[in-house]
Amino acid sequence: MEDYVHGYTTRESDRLADQANTLTGLLHHDTSYPAGSRVLEAGCGVGAQTVILARRSPEAQFISIDISAESLNQAQALIEAEGIENVTFQQKSLFDLQPCDGLFDHIFVCFVLEHLPDPVAALQHLGPLLKPGGSFTAIEGDHGSFYCYPESAAAKLAVRCLVDSQAQLGGNALIGRQLYPLFQAAGFPEVTVSPRMVYVDASKPQWVEGFSKRTFIAMLEGVRNQALSLGLIDEPTWEKGIADLYRATEADGTFCYTFFKAVAHRT
Repeated sequence: MEDYVHGYTTRESDRLADQANTLTGLLHHDTSYPAGSRVLEAGCGVGAQTVILARRSPEAQFISIDISAESLNQAQALIEAEGIENVTFQQKSLFDLQPCDGLFDHIFVCFVLEHLPDPVAALQHLGPLLKPGGSFTAIEGDHGSFYCYPESAAAKLAVRCLVDSQAQLGGNALIGRQLYPLFQAAGFPEVTVSPRMVYVDASKPQWVEGFSKRTFIAMLEGVRNQALSLGLIDEPTWEKGIADLYRATEADGTFCYTFFKAVAHRT
């Protein structure tokens, strides 16, 4: 994915791992696949979600694909380090997959649709790879759902920079709220969407570190140069926005953000 707004840096790989580990319970407490299932994970990246999926369903077989050879190398190393043996990696775009590659019992995508210029086309392409009755799970965030206390106009502008940067690359950082209509437009008649809210205050120090600082603020900091070069914000406002976000991680501050999980079935 050449137009990946967050980039392929080591820091981004670390952020993805922090994000996956922090959000495991929230996003995946109801994600599991029965023994013998053949599961496609499309857009596996560095394997942050792959490890979680494979651990939760040790008797399922995962075929995890990504377009980036570098990311797949990291994913393979991670899987090997964890001693996981039920995952096979392939370098390819999700649009390279064809029904002749074999039908899957389940398909899983996480933080992938937001980066695609035509997510409906992606869902339509992947749908025929599902066996009848098979499930299709998609998880996405929605940056428009974020708020913090103390409130900060500069912080809101900084978050908006990420939304606008992603839009200029053909993506959609507000896609979480659209999962239901996207699946409907792709021809899935049975779709259930559940919001997964992250609320953080000082009584949850592990979330202050794992989500507020090492996931959300780190994600924003990663698009600093893009935001400034595109003229989306001036440098003093950017710096104040980031400082105000860190201010909201202090003892009297709060963070709130919502992810959305959609599960559809092929009839």
